[in-house]
Amino acid sequence: MIELRQLTKRYGRVTAVDDLSFDVRPGVVTGFLGPNGAGKTTTMRMILGLDAPTSGAATIRGRRYTDLPAPMHEVGVLLDARATHPRRSVLDHLKCLAQSNGIARSRIEEVLGLVGLSPVAHRRAGGLSLGMSQRLGIAAALLGDPEVLMFDEPVNGLDPEGVVWIRTLMRGLAAEGRTVLVSSHLMSEMALTADRLVVIGRGRLLADVELDEFIRASSRESVLVRTPDAEELACRLRDAGAAVRPDAEDGLVVEGTESAVIGKVAMAHGVVLHELTPHRISLEEAYMELTRGSVEFGASGTKPGSDRVEFGAHGGGGR
Repeated sequence: MIELRQLTKRYGRVTAVDDLSFDVRPGVVTGFLGPNGAGKTTTMRMILGLDAPTSGAATIRGRRYTDLPAPMHEVGVLLDARATHPRRSVLDHLKCLAQSNGIARSRIEEVLGLVGLSPVAHRRAGGLSLGMSQRLGIAAALLGDPEVLMFDEPVNGLDPEGVVWIRTLMRGLAAEGRTVLVSSHLMSEMALTADRLVVIGRGRLLADVELDEFIRASSRESVLVRTPDAEELACRLRDAGAAVRPDAEDGLVVEGTESAVIGKVAMAHGVVLHELTPHRISLEEAYMELTRGSVEFGASGTKPGSDRVEFGAHGGGGR
């Protein structure tokens, strides 16, 4: 387990991480999410002792990382896939790590096969593509067969087959009872990989909650409607007091009224309906709603809001 208690990091007048407390539990994949500049990488670096916190503490299985007697045997980490000597071969890079941490040569061959790099074991690390460098970084993280794993943007540069592979790997590691923390900006991938989410914005905790509960808490009651007469129906529903907006797939999302009322309005005006179903927002939509007021580097025209998502007793509250 990874435990953070009131973790804070300041750089002069800038607070990168602000009174952050949460647990990363074994047996589940925990997605670590937040906008650019939210403090995710700084938090992970403090967990690993690479940056000293201004206050608070981060522990792994009850100890600070710097106090672990054999770190690679307990914690596997991917922070920077390019953090290798470019002139060393894939095999030599793993040999150096293994020899300095008392890891058997047989384990090197095992992880090379696991990440699919056996055919390029003698290629220099500096000549690898980004996707292959990611695989090498993951091999290094797995080398000590650790119980705790931390991955920062592990799918960067991976092709579709590689994305499926890393997703399956992370879920398999969690199923073995290991602690898995993974940060990513790919919401569609997190929706398929994570069991639990920790979301931060401007260094503060916004949510610490199960994935399904996160989406449910962000959802307003709405109905997805598909019709060849979308413009006509939208006008009639607005006249009836409903809020209507386009759906990404040429449908309508209707809020403020029930399916039965929508059906009656459509029938009264001779509008044909092809679909009339409750609408469940995506993880990406829920995430964007929660973090709208915490975007540090938004595109021109982005207007921060004050939307807030409330969670139950077993989750964190929006802040």
